[in-house]
This record gives sequence, C-alpha cells and structure tokens, in this order.
Amino acid sequence: MSQIFREDGTLIPVTILSLGPCIITQIKTADKHGYSAIQLGFGTTNKLKQAMRGHLKKSLPAGQAGGAAPRFIREIRVESNALSNIKEGETIKITDVFGLGDKINITGISKGKGFAGVVKRWGFHGGPKTHGQGDRLRAPGSIGSQSVGRVFKGKKMAGRMGSQRVTVKGLEIIDLDAARNLVKVKGAVPGQRGNLLIIRKQL
Repeated sequence: MSQIFREDGTLIPVTILSLGPCIITQIKTADKHGYSAIQLGFGTTNKLKQAMRGHLKKSLPAGQAGGAAPRFIREIRVESNALSNIKEGETIKITDVFGLGDKINITGISKGKGFAGVVKRWGFHGGPKTHGQGDRLRAPGSIGSQSVGRVFKGKKMAGRMGSQRVTVKGLEIIDLDAARNLVKVKGAVPGQRGNLLIIRKQL
C-alpha cells in the first residue's frame, strides 16, 4: 500500500496492483462447453508440465515450444455477446478494460490468522473479571441449552480464521500506468503482498 495526494490536498490510501498483460488462453462458448467464459493467463514461468503445454498449444505456441508461459490461469464467466470480438492468443491490457475513476470489485484470498478464539474471531466481549472468573476472560461461555441436547449449526465458536475467498466491492481506480501495467486503487484489497487477485469492473 501507499498514499497519494489529490489536487485539493486530500490524502488517499491506495494499493498498487499489477494488472497484466493477460493472455487469452481459451474461449469457452455455450454451444461447446455449456457456458460462456474466457480463460486468462497471467505472469510468466518456464516450469510448465507437459499437459499444460498441450493445453496452451493453440493459444501460445511459444509456451508449447518450451518458452515462457503464463504462471497463473484463471477462468472468468462472461456474457455470450462479449466473445465476438476476441480471439485466443490475444493480449489484454489494462487500458482495454479499465479507465480512470472506474468502480471495481476485487476478489482474493484473505490473510490466514490460524486458530483463533471467539474474542478475536467473532468479537465476543468475554466474561467478567470478578466473582472467581479471573482465568476465563476470553472463554465463549454457554454453547446451548440442555433441553435441545445438541449445538445448533452455525454457532459462533473458536476455529480457523482467515484464508477465505473475499470480495471487496466498489473500490475506485485513482491512477493508471499503462506503460508498466500498474493501477492504483483507493483502499485495501484482500490478502497479503504478492497474492493473485481477480478484478472485475462494477456494472
């Protein structure tokens, strides 16, 4: 993350993201696959298994020949009418999709925080410090009544926290650097530094 100043002096916290270029590795249509989608490749790697090289043979001849190939491959569902002007092997740049001031939705895997108690995980207040309960300040308390004889599903209890798929909506694009394929987004995004994110324009 970083921060920038607007012309009126307002300080804005921003996250700097690398958005491509992305290569279209496969186009899925409703007639052939049952749904419409675009498969995008991002990043570069020389360590690619033979099965993946075969998959990329049509869209990326260089990868089939042993050259650099996309490190990450993800599939994005789209409307069928969006497939008419694109072809496999084409490169998508940030200026082809996004513009200054656009609202976007960002999906990623949140930071993992390990096994957490109810106070950290759910914001429980804990028990009182008095009346002989000095060692149960962060305990969950009762988890149900005896008449039911079981714990209801969805009960807020201690457990693994974080490391989940999270979508942050309505983030604003503050700045675009087309030469370096960088974009500055107002606010924070899910996950830690270096995470892979899926960015969609908000409709």
